[in-house]
Amino acid sequence: MDFASVSSAKKAVMDLLGELGFDGDKRFNTMHGHKQMYFVSPASGTAVDVVMDQLHMCHVLEFKDRIDRMPVTLDVTDLLLSKLQVVEQNEKDVQDIVYLLSAFEVRAGDDPGTIGIDRFGKVVADDWGWWRTATGNLDRVVELVGGDLARLVPPGAPHDPAEQARALRRHADDVPKGLKWKIRSRVGERVQWYELPEEVAH
Repeated sequence: MDFASVSSAKKAVMDLLGELGFDGDKRFNTMHGHKQMYFVSPASGTAVDVVMDQLHMCHVLEFKDRIDRMPVTLDVTDLLLSKLQVVEQNEKDVQDIVYLLSAFEVRAGDDPGTIGIDRFGKVVADDWGWWRTATGNLDRVVELVGGDLARLVPPGAPHDPAEQARALRRHADDVPKGLKWKIRSRVGERVQWYELPEEVAH
């Protein structure tokens, strides 16, 4: 199971999971606890990862200041971005994107419970690499749900995931970009713009 928290709540997280019967990996948590902690239940064998402050995979997604926007999960836009930043996607990643785009409205602003254009636009406008990966994945989702993976669209979905993906793609192109973005865009794909995350041994 994967959870998200903030580093300021590290002790509270450790205490809670301890009360629930989970043992922390002392060596791992000492070395990496500022960004990730690992726990295992001796009774069930269930493993728990707790990511702190940011998700660092192919790109870095900061969520520290947005942790309390939703009662149970990360902010909807952040959940979507966590999937749009995956370079080597599998079908489950695509399915998660399709489900989010089917369930939540792409809307101007940054209201909790919506896919906020402002939040999305800020992330992709600040970093050309983020923009390149996210727009590529949006284009891919549109193609897949119109063909081989049309079955991933939930029956009776309140929103058309392909149209919502197109709306995000248009905004990614239209949102004003900073100087850093423009300079990096000139290099383009000649230099790798993402990291491939490595599994950290527990």
